[in-house]
Amino acid sequence: MFPTIRYLVALSVFTPYYGMSVIIVALLRIENRPGGVYDRAARNWSRKLLAAAQVPVSTVGMENIPANQPVVFVSNHQSWFDVLSLAATIPGTMRFMSKKELANVPLLGRAMRAAGHIFLDRGNRQAAFEAYEETAKVIRAGLSAVVFGEGTRSRTGKLLPFKKGPFVFAIAAQAPVVPVYCANTFEIQPKGSIRIRPRPVTLYFGAPISTAGMTYSDRGSLLNDTRAVIERFKVDAEGKRN
Repeated sequence: MFPTIRYLVALSVFTPYYGMSVIIVALLRIENRPGGVYDRAARNWSRKLLAAAQVPVSTVGMENIPANQPVVFVSNHQSWFDVLSLAATIPGTMRFMSKKELANVPLLGRAMRAAGHIFLDRGNRQAAFEAYEETAKVIRAGLSAVVFGEGTRSRTGKLLPFKKGPFVFAIAAQAPVVPVYCANTFEIQPKGSIRIRPRPVTLYFGAPISTAGMTYSDRGSLLNDTRAVIERFKVDAEGKRN
């Protein structure tokens, strides 16, 4: 139980500290552009929570991430620790597309909104398309986006069907898609559980898939190509674990 207690204490201490720093900077307009404190706060907050939970993160394929180009990171989703691991690791400036419920979490939701993260209402088709267009604008402005292809956390650890939305806005922004697989996060904290079971996390980054010249009608093939890479990573990770 010690990792769980340490994690909850860290969550209660560092969320107000980093959340308020982002909110204050946004309110006072100390930084009017992405990056800076917005990136540092998310990265440091995630790293401190991972350390408290005794969850080390390693990577495979970081060289596949383009250095000077915004991309759409499409990842599987098994646990809240996917979010922490990606936020702590991905270089540069990026924003998450998150479910709308997070916007209502005290302090965290306001800090995320102040930092420019995007909230998706999966139950409202019109609002969802507006979120996709907003994300495309973020990418065109030079920021990367992180989205979970399944749209929600898996309750079994198995890959769920992927949504087409992320691939629609990747094509709209003509940004390459980088497939990502988060390994071992399900075992750390399955959906619905509060207990932390420390495990090392490995993030697998695939080669970017170009969307140059693609149109809306190509969204299905882009989804399939991205999922195929993630499925291969899943097989590799499970083989190494066994």
